[in-house]
Amino acid sequence: MTRKIYIRPIGLSQSPQSEEGEAIRLGGGMVYAHRFALIVREGSRIVSRRRVSAAQMTEALAALPADLGSRAEAQWADLRIAHPPLMLALRTGGERSIRLDQPQVMGILNVTPDSFSDGGKFLDDPVEARDHSAAMLEAGAALIDVGGELTRPGAAAVWEGDELKRVIPAIEHLAAMGAAISVDTRRVGVMEAALQAGARIINDVSALRHDPRALEFAAGTGVPVVLMHAPGEGQDLHDCADYEMPALDVFDWLEARRDAAVEAGIARANIILDPGIGFGKSLAHNLAVLNALPLYHALGHPILLGASRKRFIGALSNEAPVHRRLGGSLAVAIAGMNAGVQLLRVHDVAETVQARNVWRGMRDAALTDFSELPE
Repeated sequence: MTRKIYIRPIGLSQSPQSEEGEAIRLGGGMVYAHRFALIVREGSRIVSRRRVSAAQMTEALAALPADLGSRAEAQWADLRIAHPPLMLALRTGGERSIRLDQPQVMGILNVTPDSFSDGGKFLDDPVEARDHSAAMLEAGAALIDVGGELTRPGAAAVWEGDELKRVIPAIEHLAAMGAAISVDTRRVGVMEAALQAGARIINDVSALRHDPRALEFAAGTGVPVVLMHAPGEGQDLHDCADYEMPALDVFDWLEARRDAAVEAGIARANIILDPGIGFGKSLAHNLAVLNALPLYHALGHPILLGASRKRFIGALSNEAPVHRRLGGSLAVAIAGMNAGVQLLRVHDVAETVQARNVWRGMRDAALTDFSELPE
């Protein structure tokens, strides 16, 4: 049975000087890691787990057997990658730069008939949708993610023509406002029309599996793509939710989809990974993945976290309904920031941006705080 190795950051700090320089910067962001778990897995068993400091890592990797050493070296390098900004050409001219050295907020615009978060009001009332979009941008959203298909468990399939009628007018209006836009779709026809209308990122919850043309199409566009973990095939992305070790299984799955995307011609620098919170995962699965978020930096790509108002928040909050999950959504967003996540996909933009700004202020102050250093 094949052995696999993982480097999981388990000791995080606010600044390198708090560890006297013996820490690495995760993904080029504002989170530093100084202690790691070097995990070897064989099938459904963890055969070894060793705690290693940043200073000890070179020696620890050199001592690994050949079948594990090269993989571990690649992960160690990927943990330290400083991701360049996303450079998105705007339909109105010029470029929008989205820096990935700090958390960025992606606002959600669902133009669907029964969205769990807004009840379909943004589809029924285009003026309200435009006003909401403008408010998200004014509140500090770096980009807007537009979706026209429900992907919650049990949702009915949507016809591509209906999806186009929902998302294209919204994207065209956002593009005219000079917004950076991603399109949340699984269909190449919608991807193509959305890019023509002004979208500049493809966010595919099936990780380019649903449409057999998607990998080739995405490679030809040269735009960034978000590959999200979802265990199901075909229409039901929540099916086949069978995990041995949820956090590590998601890691392996994302790695395989990343490799398939690169093989198809998608540039590594254009790949963003999403662990797929709420997709084919129980409460325990979601919590395992959230607690392991720093691990996914070892894949070497920016991380998108989409947990806003998800069902697991209600499950942990006396079954709070969707519109009363702000506190839990902010708690998860802050956990993502503490894990070095680069993109936060949220419904409540103003509140999340405020939380991010306070979080960043504390991180900036930590970088100049030498009060704990000896005289």
